[in-house]
Amino acid sequence: MNELKADWFGLTIDRFIDAALAEDLGAGDLTSLSTIATGQQGTALCHIKEDCTIAGIELSEKICARVDPSLGVSFTVKDGDSISSIACIGEITGSIHSILQLERLLLNCMQRMSAIATKTRRLVDLVAPYGVQLLDTRKTTPNFRICEKWAVRIGGGVNHRFGLYDQMLIKDNHVQAAGGIRNAIQLCLKYRQQHNSQVPLIVEVKNSEEFIIAKDCIEVDRILIDNVKPDQIYQLIALNDTKKTIEASGGINASNMMEYAQTGIDFISMGDLTHHVESVDISLKIK
Repeated sequence: MNELKADWFGLTIDRFIDAALAEDLGAGDLTSLSTIATGQQGTALCHIKEDCTIAGIELSEKICARVDPSLGVSFTVKDGDSISSIACIGEITGSIHSILQLERLLLNCMQRMSAIATKTRRLVDLVAPYGVQLLDTRKTTPNFRICEKWAVRIGGGVNHRFGLYDQMLIKDNHVQAAGGIRNAIQLCLKYRQQHNSQVPLIVEVKNSEEFIIAKDCIEVDRILIDNVKPDQIYQLIALNDTKKTIEASGGINASNMMEYAQTGIDFISMGDLTHHVESVDISLKIK
């Protein structure tokens, strides 16, 4: 799996924060400008109201620093901690105008990231005895992918490709357009060679014929078995004499994932990790 480069990650997060703030603030926080004196100081307490795996603490600190570096920010928990009771988990001190400008962005991020991390942690723990790792997918909220994938990592999951540019993943539409899976593989290998690229090559298969073609190609890094029932996966794995790494995906969620985990696969990729979550209840209140 790809490790996000620190410099790229930091730059992307800063751009995300700036865009999100611009969306929310527009020409200015009219209500705060009307009701709160310029320079008025105060403290806001961050309360968490339900059990969860907390995520978004580091991002919240970055949001505060981006809005107003003079703010004092102190959290008593860190990303990945398990919260098991209603509690105050931190405080922000300084300009009330600044605190109210960042309030909604901070809460939106922390609430959704905590929901994803909580779900991921629960499912990771379930499949851990089988040596299976959980992957996220590109089924993420537009312009919020970096935070959702960050939350998956905080919850113990593993990031799949971040976008279309960091892995080659041959899917059914590529196979159809290329005139077959063998052609698609050869065209990808040719492209890698022409561009001196070392990006991983993953091939999605849906039957034994495609599986055999993919497992016999030494350059294929991983085989993705898509929309295949667990009993059929056992049959495909029995053909894996080249010991390819195997991933399963397609309609997998908390209700059926254990059936897949027991088949002997290496990875389960689940769009469900990021697109079926309910935000954790977190608040930020001026005291």
